[in-house]
Amino acid sequence: MSRLRQIPAQALKKQAWANGAGITTEIACGPDDAWQWRLSMAEITQACEFSSFPATRRQFVALDAPLQLRFSPARELSLLRLQIIAFDGAEAPYVALPEGATRAFNLMLRDEAQGELIARPLNGDMWLPARASWRWFVHVLSGHAAMQVNDEHAEFAAGANVWIDAQPGERVRIEGGGELVLVHLGA
Repeated sequence: MSRLRQIPAQALKKQAWANGAGITTEIACGPDDAWQWRLSMAEITQACEFSSFPATRRQFVALDAPLQLRFSPARELSLLRLQIIAFDGAEAPYVALPEGATRAFNLMLRDEAQGELIARPLNGDMWLPARASWRWFVHVLSGHAAMQVNDEHAEFAAGANVWIDAQPGERVRIEGGGELVLVHLGA
């Protein structure tokens, strides 16, 4: 069984927002259609209010340009590019785009699902821990990344979405140059 599995582009599901302000591309969700975790990328083309997701914890990162999230008149946050914010999905913030359209990556968690969203540059190599009942997802935002789990090795270009299914004790290495979005998901 392959430890490095790329999600084919044709498997991604795109859906236009009801308000016409963007498009969401669902990358993966699980463990079934009544998901406990969901990975998606949003193309935000104009200022708008986000949809509410009650009983959902969200982690969110702006990928191309900064944005502003207004949760209430008293709570407004400026989010720089590659800066991550966590918030209750029941809150539906208004998003403003001070430098124009951007994409954003979303990790949504329900019930007991655990996960962490990380956005970072890749300059050289890095090692990821392999833990029982946890897995890694990698989106190559820019540049290229060579990934290795023990003796299995594969190279990926910008735009690639890859699952890393490593077992405890296996060595996971990523090297290259560019930027990555990483998600560490627990069972």
